[in-house]
Amino acid sequence: MKADPKGVMTGAHFLDGDHACCEGALSAGCRFVAGYPITPSTEVVERIAARFPMVGGIFIQMEDEIASSIAIQGAVWAGAKAMTVTSGPGFSLMMEHIGLAVMLETPCVFVNVQRGGPSTGLPTLPGQADMMQARWGSHGDYEIIALCPNSPQECYDLTIKAFNLAETYRVPVMLMMDECVGHMTEKVVIPDAGEIDIVERRFTTAKRGEYLPYETYGDWVPPMVKSGDGHYFHMTGLTHDERGYPVMNAEAQEKCVHRIVNKIKENADDIILLREADTEDADVVVVSYGITSRVALKAISMAQAEGIKVGHLRLITAWPFPETRIRQLADQGKALVMPELNYGQMYLELQRVVEGRTRSHLVPHGGGTVHDPEVIFRKIKEAVQ
Repeated sequence: MKADPKGVMTGAHFLDGDHACCEGALSAGCRFVAGYPITPSTEVVERIAARFPMVGGIFIQMEDEIASSIAIQGAVWAGAKAMTVTSGPGFSLMMEHIGLAVMLETPCVFVNVQRGGPSTGLPTLPGQADMMQARWGSHGDYEIIALCPNSPQECYDLTIKAFNLAETYRVPVMLMMDECVGHMTEKVVIPDAGEIDIVERRFTTAKRGEYLPYETYGDWVPPMVKSGDGHYFHMTGLTHDERGYPVMNAEAQEKCVHRIVNKIKENADDIILLREADTEDADVVVVSYGITSRVALKAISMAQAEGIKVGHLRLITAWPFPETRIRQLADQGKALVMPELNYGQMYLELQRVVEGRTRSHLVPHGGGTVHDPEVIFRKIKEAVQ
């Protein structure tokens, strides 16, 4: 174990996923975190409270999750990389400000260590039932990016990726962890700073008085400024023009929201991350994410031991949903099996994409524990009959 002069750890460590997420934020250049303690995400901010002062960063415990989710947006517009951390009910409270972050095109990261719900639910036990909320929880039309780690190493790596995507597309990015991944402890390798790819914020080169914070550019993503640097601009959650000034008509709505949606849709192929194994000659492909993707490996090995040709497609990026690859597998006639720690949230999206192309099978689980691999195995056998 060692740390560079700025206090960032490097080398191999034995960390749980929550602590690895903290280290990923530090490596990504995050220097402001606002949050409110809530199980099972509290360990993230506990470590942040201890570690951020070592690098000149700030952690502030706000009075609730609503305050936390707006505080990080102020920090971003002051020039910082920022994130907030929560779980379950806290994520619900943040929905209005997620919509504001979308409309203001504020690059920030929301970490949700999922637990069983609804309401207070199972604070100390796992779930994956916030996946549709991550996509559709705020009102209106918009697109976000959501990543799903399945190990402490990925909690570190994907936290960095989340910040890079947020800066690239000026969008809030969700890191959809779960209680199991957050609390499991494994080896985590933190590279030297020079080995980590970091996307820095793109600031405008416009002269004073010429900056348009919401202008449509070739890549759909306008550059930013720091508040107080001399540029005058307006920020509002209302439908606005390129200057940020409210404009209340259908034409402005179309232009404003169209770009917010398309900057993600048009770049989906560059955003989506998948992991595949044995899919090309498979008769059945198991589609999974997060902790469930690790449990599915046992079921897949059980099926393969019986001679069943089974592949695995792991969603690292849940949103945008990997429609193109799913359709390719469906068009090849492969049956799809999807286990989730919910009653079929991402499976709804899978069904939409493969409708009329192939058979699909849900393996639901209400949370509180992970699947018994035997249950997934039986569904795989059913899928090939």
